[in-house]
Amino acid sequence: MIQIKNLTYGYQQTPVLSKFNLHETEPNIIGLWGRNGSGKTTLMSLLAGHYKPLEGQLNVLGQEPYNNLSALEKICYIQENHPFGQNWKIEDVCKFGRYFHPNWNQEFAEKLIDLFELPYKKKITKFSKGMKTATQIILGLASNAQITILDEPTNGLDAVKRKIFYDALLESYEEQPRLFLISTHHIEEIQPLCESLIVIQDGVVLFHEQMEVMREKGVILSGNSELIEQVTSNTSIIETSKISSTLKVMLDENYSNHWKSIASEHDLTIEKASLQDYLINVTDRKIEVKS
Repeated sequence: MIQIKNLTYGYQQTPVLSKFNLHETEPNIIGLWGRNGSGKTTLMSLLAGHYKPLEGQLNVLGQEPYNNLSALEKICYIQENHPFGQNWKIEDVCKFGRYFHPNWNQEFAEKLIDLFELPYKKKITKFSKGMKTATQIILGLASNAQITILDEPTNGLDAVKRKIFYDALLESYEEQPRLFLISTHHIEEIQPLCESLIVIQDGVVLFHEQMEVMREKGVILSGNSELIEQVTSNTSIIETSKISSTLKVMLDENYSNHWKSIASEHDLTIEKASLQDYLINVTDRKIEVKS
């Protein structure tokens, strides 16, 4: 569905993505994570046909998306602050959604409008942040586009509305399997929905793994500093804190029975690092990630 090979793109001779490679062949819900400036927005814009690669190949559903109306009918890219017309109301969103997306599901759109409690007569420019986010979600999910890209789709939503979004995303995916690419800074929030995760660092893919594999990354050990130094001498440490003689470290290792046994043998406390904390540390230190 997505084939990217040795893609390079940048602005004013400054590369953002360099020799970038990505291959996705099946419908999937994919999380996209990276620090600011890592290249996430550029990648999504390229997939949506906003830019043309400077070098390399980019194919979406077998076509180059740039300046290609046939390809763009099958792609829906919802930006974090998606542009809407100054005088648009929710009915205008549906009208243009039907116009640009041949598989538009009006019944589903109306269901979501009711669930998110959006007013029909109010201009979108007068909506709250959460209401604008809900409008963007409706446009993305009801599009039924084969490639649906959502950038920070929960910004501004309260807990109840986030739950509505999660349920609606899964319902939409089950009824119309397709490739969802969901960009977020808060991976813990959406990781239960995602089958796989792409992590971008410095314009290249750092991880492209099944989510169940990513969930096991990151081990936290705490206890006597000498013992921790002893058992981690040949291990990548990506975070350290120390209080008196007690040392706490995060390891770039999988949470496994092996490390549980080591902790037990040396009277150390062990816990699983959150995926968010692991990603923050592993990208901050720019360590060499072990396969």
